[in-house]
Amino acid sequence: MPVQRLNHAVLYVRDVERSVAFYREALGFEVVMGMRGAAFLQASGSSNDHDLGLFEIGSGAGPTTAGRTSVGLYHLAWEVDTLDELERIAVKLSEMGALVGASDHSSTKALYARDPDGLEFEVSWLVPASLLTDEILAGRSAVRPLDLAADKERFGAHTRGGVGVSIPA
Repeated sequence: MPVQRLNHAVLYVRDVERSVAFYREALGFEVVMGMRGAAFLQASGSSNDHDLGLFEIGSGAGPTTAGRTSVGLYHLAWEVDTLDELERIAVKLSEMGALVGASDHSSTKALYARDPDGLEFEVSWLVPASLLTDEILAGRSAVRPLDLAADKERFGAHTRGGVGVSIPA
């Protein structure tokens, strides 16, 4: 049986309390279990036991070199339901100084940010299958600047993303 989806991710961080505060404020995650040097967080609306595990390794830990001088994870990607939610998170990440990019990948609208340890993550909205056109599908290899106002006009601010793509229709 093939893998169906990612259940959770685990990150090593310098300061677990600082990281918990960041993911709570930025993405609305809540702690479902914690212990000395570790925390397990769940995204709002998730049915997973936890979506993100954090393990503290201390302030002496060096920055990640993944993608520059070593192999490693580039980023995690979390999906939101609507373009309004993507816009709300874009504002929040910008206010926090964490937003490092925003891209239109045609069928995916994406924000890129870094947590307090410099670990990158993506927050995205996927065009639902019923709205995918040949033009959208052909444009997936191109990366353009994200224009949320235009996307909300085209697809609707409250249209549920990912339907028929990442979630069943």
